[in-house]
This record gives sequence, C-alpha cells and structure tokens, in this order.
Amino acid sequence: MKTTLLSFFLCYYFIHLNVVVSAKCLQDQQSLLLQFKNNFTFDPQFSTKLKSWNENTACCNWSGVTCDNEGHVIGLDLSEESIYGGFDNSSSLFDLQHLQTLNLAYNNFGSPIPSEFSKLVMLNHLNLSKSFIVGNIPKEISKLTSLVTLDLSSIYSFSKEQGRKISDRNLHSFLQNLTSLKQLYLDGINISTMGHEWGNALLQLRDLQELSMSGCDLSGPLDSSLTKLVNLSVIVLDGNYFASPIPETFSNLKNLTTLNLHDCGLIGTFPQKVFQIKTLSVIDLSGNYNLHGSFPDYSMSESLYRINLESTQFSGTIPHTISNMRFLSHLDLSYCQFNGTLPNSMSNLSHLTYVDLSHNSLSGDIPSSLFTLPSLEEVHLSFNSLNGSLQLDEVLKLRNLTTLDLSYNNISIDVNVANVDLSFVPKFRYLSLVSCNLKSFPSFLINQSTLFSLDLSNNQIQGKIPNWIWKLQDLENFNISHNLLTNLEGPFQNLTSKLGSLDLHNNKLQGSIPSFPKHPYFLDYSKNNFSVVPQYIGSNLSSMEFLSFSHNNLHGSVPNYLCNASQLQILDISFNKFSGIIPPCLLTMTGNFELEVLDLRNNSLTGSIPDMFPKFCFVTRLNFHGNQLQGPIPRSLSHCSFLEVFDIGSNQIVDYFPCFLNEIPTLSVLVLRNNKFHGSIECSENKPWKSIQIVDIAFNNFNGTLPKRYFTTWERMIYNEEVARDINYNMSLDYPYYHDSVTVTCKGQQQDLVKILTIFKAIDFSFNSFEGPIPESLMDLKALYILNFSNNGLSGEIPSSIRNLKQLESLDFSNNSLDGEIPVQLASLTFLSYLNLSFNHLVGKIPTGTQLQSFPASSFEGNDGLYGLPLNETQDVERKDLHPQPTCESIVCLIDWNFLSVELGFVFGLGMIMGPIMFWKKWRVGYWKLADKILCKIFPWMHLEYETHRGQTYTVLRW
Repeated sequence: MKTTLLSFFLCYYFIHLNVVVSAKCLQDQQSLLLQFKNNFTFDPQFSTKLKSWNENTACCNWSGVTCDNEGHVIGLDLSEESIYGGFDNSSSLFDLQHLQTLNLAYNNFGSPIPSEFSKLVMLNHLNLSKSFIVGNIPKEISKLTSLVTLDLSSIYSFSKEQGRKISDRNLHSFLQNLTSLKQLYLDGINISTMGHEWGNALLQLRDLQELSMSGCDLSGPLDSSLTKLVNLSVIVLDGNYFASPIPETFSNLKNLTTLNLHDCGLIGTFPQKVFQIKTLSVIDLSGNYNLHGSFPDYSMSESLYRINLESTQFSGTIPHTISNMRFLSHLDLSYCQFNGTLPNSMSNLSHLTYVDLSHNSLSGDIPSSLFTLPSLEEVHLSFNSLNGSLQLDEVLKLRNLTTLDLSYNNISIDVNVANVDLSFVPKFRYLSLVSCNLKSFPSFLINQSTLFSLDLSNNQIQGKIPNWIWKLQDLENFNISHNLLTNLEGPFQNLTSKLGSLDLHNNKLQGSIPSFPKHPYFLDYSKNNFSVVPQYIGSNLSSMEFLSFSHNNLHGSVPNYLCNASQLQILDISFNKFSGIIPPCLLTMTGNFELEVLDLRNNSLTGSIPDMFPKFCFVTRLNFHGNQLQGPIPRSLSHCSFLEVFDIGSNQIVDYFPCFLNEIPTLSVLVLRNNKFHGSIECSENKPWKSIQIVDIAFNNFNGTLPKRYFTTWERMIYNEEVARDINYNMSLDYPYYHDSVTVTCKGQQQDLVKILTIFKAIDFSFNSFEGPIPESLMDLKALYILNFSNNGLSGEIPSSIRNLKQLESLDFSNNSLDGEIPVQLASLTFLSYLNLSFNHLVGKIPTGTQLQSFPASSFEGNDGLYGLPLNETQDVERKDLHPQPTCESIVCLIDWNFLSVELGFVFGLGMIMGPIMFWKKWRVGYWKLADKILCKIFPWMHLEYETHRGQTYTVLRW
C-alpha cells in the first residue's frame, strides 16, 4: 500500500514537535508566498488553505505553511487546493531557499516541472503527484541531493509517446545523486527499460524503503538484484509487463510489508516462502493469468491483512492454517483453481470484512461458522460446486453484511426466516441468489430500503411477483429471469424511480407488458407469453440502452415511442406477431452512435424497407428475416459503413444482387435466401470483402455464370483463423447474452447458429439458375466449412483443386449437370462429414478412400456412369466395352431427342403424366431410360452410334 500522504503527515507532525512557530514570519517570506498565490487561479469553494492567506495575518499562521523559529518558511502544503494554471522558472517559489517540505499534489497545473527546482537545495520531501504536470522530468531534480521522499507520480499511466519521462531516459544517472532517498514514487512515469537496467539503477539507493513504479512501462525479467535493497518494505510495481517468474530471493526481504505485482504478466510458480515473511501485511498478485502457486501447508505471516490472488492459476486447498492470520481483513481468491472444502477454521478470522472465493472448484457444505464472523461485509462464493442446504437465519444476524453472492452452486436455500426479527436484518446493497433452488420470494426483503441490486434468476419461483418489490426505494437492478412466474402483482404506479435494469425474460408471464420504470436503461421481457404491448408508457426513454420483447405473442404495430430511446444500443422485438410497416424513425435511429442492433425478424411486417438510413449510419446488425417485406433493398443502406450482419431472408424482396454492399468492408454475414432476387450476381466493381464469412443467397432466381474473379477478394474465407471467437467479440455492448443467429443449410438440414464464430465460413447458392463451370477461384477459399451449389444448372467437371478446401465439412453439388469423373483429391478432405453429388452426369469409379466410402449410396445416386462403393462395386459388363455393337436388351440408349421430338411426342406423349416429368428430375430421367428400352425392342433396325461430349462418351440412337 502506498504511504505517500502518511509520510508527509508524519513529517509535518515531526516539524511541529521540533519547531517554535513565530508570531510573525519574515516580511520577504510573506511577500514571496503572496506573490506565489497571485500567480495561480484556484476555486475558493474547494480551497481550505489559499483562501485564508492575506496580508493581515502572519504567514507562519497560514494554513499549509510551516516556519522555523527564525521566521523562514520550511514547509508548504498546498495539496488538493484545486489550483490550475502553470508556473515556470520565474516563480517566487524558488526564492524560498529554506524549504524542506513541499507538497503540491492533487492540483491541475498543466505545465512542465521548472528546472529552477534545483535551487531548493534543502528540500527533504517533494510531492508533485497527481498534479497534471506535463512534459519530461528535468534532470535538475537529481541535484536535490537532500531528498528523502520524492513523489512524481502521474494521475494516469501514459503511453510511451504521450507520457512523462525521465528527461534523458537514463534512470541510472537520474538517481545517482539521490542516495538519501527512502521513499521513491514514480508511478505512470515512462521509464521503458529492461529489468537488469532499472534494477541496477535502484541499487544506488541503499537506504530505499518504499518503491512505487506502477505503470512505468518496465519490462522483464523481474531482476533478483532488487532484493539487495535489504531495507525495502514497500514494493509496488503493478501494471508493468515482466513476463518472468518472481525470484526466490524475494523471500529474503525481511522488512517487506507490501508487495503489489498486480497485472505484471508474471509466469512460473510463486515462491511460497514469501507468505512467511513475518512483516508482510499486503500481497496483491491479481491479474497474472499464467502465475501458478499454492498456499504453504505450514503457517503464513500473522501480519497479513490483505491477500489478492484474483485471476491467477493458484490452486490446491485453502489450508486450515489460514486461521493464524488473525488480522486478515480482505481475502480475494476469485477466478483461481482452488478446490477442496472450506476450512472451519475460517471462523477464527474475526477481522475478516471481505471474502471472494467465486469462480473456483470448491466443494462441500458452506461452513455455518463462516457466518458467525461479526465484521463480515461482503461474501462472494458464486460459481463453485458447493452443496447442501443453507439456513438464512444465521446469515441474517450479520448486521454489517451488505453483499452476499451464493449464485451458481448446488445449494438449496430455505428462505423461511421465522426466528429472525426482520427489523434487525442486514441492510443489503447487493444480493445474488442465482440457481439456489428457491421456491418463493425471500420475505426478509420487504424492508430492504438500501437494496441496490437483486438477482434471483434461475430458480423455481412460481406465481406472482409481489408488488412490494416495486417499492424498494434504492433498487436499481432486478433480475428474476428463468423462473416459473405467471403474473405481476400491481399496481405499478409506485415504481421506485431508481429502477433502471429489469430482467423478466424466460418466465411464463402473460397478458399486457407492464409499465416501464420511470428511467429505464435495461429492459428484457423476452421469452414469455405477453400478448399486448402498451401503446403508451409514460416513461422517459432517453437513457434506454437495451430493450427486448422477443419470443412473445405480441401483435399490432411496432410502437413509435421506441424511437424516443436516443441512447438505445440493442432493440430486439423478434419472434412476435407485429404487423404493419417498419416505422421509418427506427431506421433514422441508426444515425445515433449508440445503436448497434436492430432485430425485427420473424414477425408479420409488410411493405417496403424505408429508404431512410442516414448518411452517417452506425448500426452493426440488421435482421429482417422471416417477414413479408416487399420492394427492393434500400440503397441508403450503403451508408451503414460499420454493418457486420445483414439478414433479409424469407421475405418477398424483388431486386437485383445488391452490389452496393461491396462498399461495406466490415460485412461478415449476408443472408438473402428465399426471396425474389434475380439476374446476375456479377458486379461492375469487384471491391474486396475482407470480412465476409457467410453468404446465403439460396432459393432465389439468380442466373448466369459464376464470375471467375468473384471469390478472390473474400479474405476471411481464404485464410484460416487460429482462434475461434464470437463475432460479437469487438462489440461495445454491455449485454453479452445477446448473440447473432442465422439459419444455415448444413449437412442437408437447416440449423440455427445461435452464436456465429469467426471461424465458421459458409456459402449457399443453392436453388437458383446458375450455369457454367465451377470457378477455380472458389477452391482458394481454404477456410470454408459449408459449400452448397445444389439445384442449379452447373456443368463441367469438379475441379481437382478442391483438395485445397481442407476445412470443408459439408459439400452439396447435387442436381446439376456436372460431368466427368469424381476427382481423387476429394478423398483427401478428412473433415468432410456430408457429401451429396447425386443427380449429375458423373462417370467412372468412385475414388477409393475411407472418407468417400463412408457416405451412403444416396450421395452418388442419379449418376448413371458411376460405380464402385458405396454403389455397385463394378461397372456393368455392358458398359465396360463401348466399341462392339450392343443389343437393345443390354444397353440403355441415349436418344437424340432434338431429332425425334415430334415423332416420339406423338407416340408417347398421350400415354404419360407430363407434369411430374417436366418438373421432377428423378421422374424425368427414369422416364427416358424406360423409353429407350421400349424403342430398342419395337424398332430393332435402329442404328446405334457413339458421340463424345465434354470428355464423356454417349450411346446415341439414329435412324
């Protein structure tokens, strides 16, 4: 713990013990101080010292001024005086030659440190911390050789480019004359040196006791030479990056009281002996995600009163010897790997006020003795494997308890508190009993006037939400989601004005949506049975950030008052029965910097999408899927330059391919499926779609050939990403359970992706009228998972370069006119779990390889020239030799129907069912096979010839 202010208070007290304050100070001293004051601007409302300085009182009696017995000013404390405006080398301050202590901390000078500080040669204590000093630290400071305490800490940890630096970037030369230093605070000063360099520079300060250099851009390794400073009692180095272990020699610092290495990138195993340093009182190793360690089985320092190991890899059990730390007040072991049971000996920690053991693997019962500690204020035990039942009676006797979090364990809590006087229960601020098998509302909450946050989600609470909940005066966050509630008990007119976050989702609530809180910022009413949305809410929506009505039975038009939520980040009214048009004001809201998600999918909205996206559009997700929208895609959508997901599938949109979406470099997901799009997909400009990962344009009327250069700019599909992350990863939203979802055809079945991972890449062009060959450029999309071109008119051979698609899991080329042999390279796709090549004109033997032979015969049916497993293992004998004249009984003939269409149409047309033949390819193929055989028998004089087309030999019947 940093002790700067304490040091100055002690120094100030020491001076007053040994100095006789004269009735009046020397005139020149008073004049210099008044001149110094007049050079500044300060706010008298916040000043406690400067505002009392005047000529009518001797300066030695002024607040913040200390004099020696001769009337010289030797101490000046103007900290926290709200001073602003800089001072330079001409300042009268530097004529106070007898100054020994100077404290200007917590002001707002906004100027560099003047080099004239070197004139104050008698200074022992200098504090310029948190005073908004700008620029570099002048080397003249190093001339103050009498300094015992030096505090130049910045209020922020600046970057290399913007931060304050040691002027010559040489810590060694800066410190070489300051050998009297005992306290050195350089927090936020950019030093940027390696471990052995700054470690050796500090070795010059043999008397150093307190060192604080947090956020100084120091790099590793954490040098063991630091432990040669045997007088060190305080080490604060948090916010640097050492990427090294902690040296074992740290346990040799016998005077160490404070060790703060928070967020330092430490690795390896922490030396257990450090916990045994007898003087150690504070240790903070939190935020070192790769630092391993465990508590020693033997006794730890009895002086410890603060331990923070949050977000490390510390593991093992919590030893029963923890009880020896009689002064322990703060214990944070959250987000670690601790296991085992909680020791009963924790009941001896009589000074414990804060304990956080959440997000570990602790098991067993919660010892009731834990709740006998009268000083407890906060208890966090969530996300463990604790079990058993817990009676709240004992817990509610802890009068100082303000925070209790027992969520996500295997415990059952009995909320009946008949033996407790409700007027004496703790005044909670935060209470979280998520997934605690609650069956009803805890009655002790009725009088909780100070309760700020209440989370009772994921329980089995049934019936009504009692109306006393809405009267809790300080309640701001209330989560009752994932229960079995059916009604809300009114009236709602007296809703507390502070309630801003209300989560009712995933219950069985019905009827009309209740009145909104007066100033809401988070409302989730999704996944209930609400049927009526209020047409008037009477609330101020200016602070609303999240609103979801999704998955209800709401009908009617979309309320226009939603457009009053100017700060809205997410609006989700999907999966309802809203009808009518999209309110144009919803689209103009995308000009607000905050709005990121507009989800209207699966309703009954009609009309066209208003062409009203503003010139500066910041929305990232637009989902209109599953409505009855018509007309074209509005061209103003091109203004949404941050758009990542656009889904307009399953509507009645009539338009050409929206080439203008190529202008949006962030677009990741494009879904146009099941509409009335038509024409070519080729665009005049082929701009790069670097982020595109899902393109679904299936079930439309697109035609023409697939452009060869079309796929060359889809960079995310070309390169494999090593880490799978949610596409929402970079979103600035505070509500992580909202995820984009999209319906894809995968492995022959439609699937809903609730999360869209960046590694998932899919192309679905099925059920269109594309023709021509499969572009070779398509085979460069090495990261593809799904490729579906089924039910088109594609021709030519399957490219052998398909071997490049190493990640492919689902491939569907069925119902096309592909010919040639199946490339042997297809067998090398080891992740392929679904394949459909049926109903093409493929020939030859199916390549051998376990991957292809594992697919069902239906994957290859409808290709008369294919053979080999899983079809017939050998080709028909009649097909193997095409040169001898075959008989009509032994061959299926392919007739030149262009020549015989009139004659055979007259003979057979009246006897066949023409509808299925015309529209069902399987019937059509079977029909012509049967017709060939019949003609061969009836007209034995017909002549058989052979023709080769695109590398394939056909038997043709001629007259």
